[in-house]
Amino acid sequence: MLNPAQCILYSGGAAGTEEFFGGLAESYGIEEVNYSFEGHQANRLRGVRMLTNQELMLKDVSMTYVSRLMGRDYTRAPLFRKVLQSICWQVSSGEQVFVVGAIQQDGTVKGGTGWGAEFAKICNKPLYVFDQLCRSWFFWKQDAWASVEAPLVTATHFAATGTRFLEDSGRLAVKGLFERSFTR
Repeated sequence: MLNPAQCILYSGGAAGTEEFFGGLAESYGIEEVNYSFEGHQANRLRGVRMLTNQELMLKDVSMTYVSRLMGRDYTRAPLFRKVLQSICWQVSSGEQVFVVGAIQQDGTVKGGTGWGAEFAKICNKPLYVFDQLCRSWFFWKQDAWASVEAPLVTATHFAATGTRFLEDSGRLAVKGLFERSFTR
């Protein structure tokens, strides 16, 4: 088990999954870094790290590339681009990535959350997704999802993102992840 005082959670502080991860991190005494930017609506204000426009541009992504990779059309709105850029900061900062959402038939994760999972794959980060529809954890293993019973946070620097529509099954999964991974 990890000593929470030596750990950092990288997230975005958005409603739902990120807010829940952050609340648990705080209750365990884990440091938080919540990446944000001007105009971003964050629910967690603990550990906010405001990214400048220059910093956001360091993680710029082609919306055409992201749309093709994800197999869906994303808005070209500047705010959405900044959200994707800030997710890149979260994933880059963590040594492990945890996501709550829904894995689709094509192997991507539903919604904007899916970009965090895809970027973790691109960066070759250990990636775990709790699929709320299946009520199960999955691990990305080279080129496919593999079911995993009870993952652990094993890295002192870990990232979390996910759906705004966190269900009870997702809350229980994240709570269990913390209970298995950190001393009190």
